[in-house]
Amino acid sequence: MKKGFRERLLGGESLIGTLISLPSPEIAELLANCGFDWLFIDLEHGPISYLQAQRMIMSAGPKTSCVLRVPVNDEEAIKKTLDLGPSGIIIPQLRTKKDAEQAVRLTRFPPAGERSVGIARAHGYGMEFQEYVERANRDTALILQVEHITAVENIDAILDVPGFDALLVGPYDLSGSMGMIGELENPQLRASISTIRQRCLEASMPVGIFSIDPHAAREYLLEGFRLLVIGTDTLLLGNAAVSALKELKNSA
Repeated sequence: MKKGFRERLLGGESLIGTLISLPSPEIAELLANCGFDWLFIDLEHGPISYLQAQRMIMSAGPKTSCVLRVPVNDEEAIKKTLDLGPSGIIIPQLRTKKDAEQAVRLTRFPPAGERSVGIARAHGYGMEFQEYVERANRDTALILQVEHITAVENIDAILDVPGFDALLVGPYDLSGSMGMIGELENPQLRASISTIRQRCLEASMPVGIFSIDPHAAREYLLEGFRLLVIGTDTLLLGNAAVSALKELKNSA
């Protein structure tokens, strides 16, 4: 039986994904066929609606796990996103222990949390209701995104919160919160990322990071990051187009 995303994550596997920002089931299907371990569907930024996200999950099918980033850490966003039936969710802009506790509480069904009960795609539209509510807490990954310097300062308290499965570093927003937006090689930013990585490794907590550079991503893997996000749909398309055009023009 094929292992689920959360089982693979907690089992220590290295999982490589890419971020989808465009509301296109065809892009989700294409990238699933490329062999990514998971697809990061972004509802925080960009124009993807809940209905479009659901159809993207359906298009990716069983080939690739879909993990959705919710727009905000609140009940409405979390329950609507989970009801679409993703393999997991990502909570953005985590800063404090209280934020982490709220994410866990809203993501898990009772008694582990206070997730409300609906009848949607995740539940087989009602046809698989009982089966879903019995396995949802076990099978659905909860990933918290560390992308603010306040979260780095509170990292030990955040890691003490039970019930979530991984931390994901957002280096761009983290750099912005430190007054050095986009300066990914700044020593202060690198030190903050290293702090997150080290604390996670000490706590046996899976840790991931976003990168647009495959070479940098390879280094992250060697450093112990296990949940990788390599680029975005738009960057992959744009960079490939520029490279092809450049090669053709240079040969003319």
